[in-house]
Amino acid sequence: MITYARTRWEESIQLAIRETGGRGPIRGGRGAGRPTLEEVAARAGVGRGTVSRVVNGSPRVSESTRAAVEAAVAELGYVPNRAARALAANRTDAIALVVPEVEHRFFVEPYFSDILRGVGAALDDTDMQLLLTIVGNDRERGRLAHYLAGHRVDGVLVVSLRADDPLPDLLTGLGIPAVISGRRSADEPLPWVDADNVAGAREAVAHLVARGRRRIATITGALDVYGAQCRLDGYRAGLAEAGLPVDESLVVPGDFTEASGRAAMESLLTRDPLPDAVFVASDVMAAGARQVLRERGIRVPEDIAMVGFDDSAIARHMEPPLTSVRQPIEEMGRVMAQTLLTEIARPTLPVGIPRPPQPRLMLPTELVARSSS
Repeated sequence: MITYARTRWEESIQLAIRETGGRGPIRGGRGAGRPTLEEVAARAGVGRGTVSRVVNGSPRVSESTRAAVEAAVAELGYVPNRAARALAANRTDAIALVVPEVEHRFFVEPYFSDILRGVGAALDDTDMQLLLTIVGNDRERGRLAHYLAGHRVDGVLVVSLRADDPLPDLLTGLGIPAVISGRRSADEPLPWVDADNVAGAREAVAHLVARGRRRIATITGALDVYGAQCRLDGYRAGLAEAGLPVDESLVVPGDFTEASGRAAMESLLTRDPLPDAVFVASDVMAAGARQVLRERGIRVPEDIAMVGFDDSAIARHMEPPLTSVRQPIEEMGRVMAQTLLTEIARPTLPVGIPRPPQPRLMLPTELVARSSS
């Protein structure tokens, strides 16, 4: 289990070091040491409880008093003790972003960095720490389970789930708020945010049909991932809507890696007759498939048209540029984080009072046409 901690204190620390020449914080010129709540109260001429209310954003303070306390805070350089506040509120002020994938895939696929960027943007104006955790095997899953059982985070975001992944059930059992992207099934009980994979794949096939393609193949993602199943369903639906039969010999599995895209395209090139188009369930696999076509001297799009999925930077930099289904990945990360913050803030309901419906958000996709089709 590899964990990365994201913190906003580092820039503040470096700034303080520069301002003090490494001598430690300045407290209104009265020497070193961390100012206390009591000192802020004395400087502002109010009680300790009033300072606490201002620091914690309570509306039960007059504007003049709030201004006096804020001035004292600024003058003394007071920083609230977040650890003590979190302990008093039974909170950790931390959430985890869990990626159940091998480390290599996390760093090579743009999907994960875009999700992380969106999550980070949603947390910019909060005091939440973000722990990025990559779990690629059973041993690491066990360590993660032990870590979560200690309730060291207030909530968990999960991406790229497999159908049999027990992590969501673990989170439910521990009572830890969670939001996922990459549902295990259509009946996923946890709050989720996802892209409309079915509609995106269906639009990709309709695009190829509109350009006169009739023998359309597909390279699927790993079919133990529900999103990959949905993209395959959309492919089938697109063919049916166009009045074209589904030729199962043109459905070749991949696993979202570039190598699997290469292998799948090599398999498709053994078909007779060859496909005249291929819908690939990710841009990364499409890049691998394109390499094979180039090596074989097969022209894109003249001989075989291509459409990918994700609309990542890979799609824009391919030659020719790849038509791809854009899913709003960064937006998904942002909405996931916002949804989780809402779940964390939700009050505990008394026994017998039903919870409101779990948030379930489907974001639209968009086909971006380029030269490959």
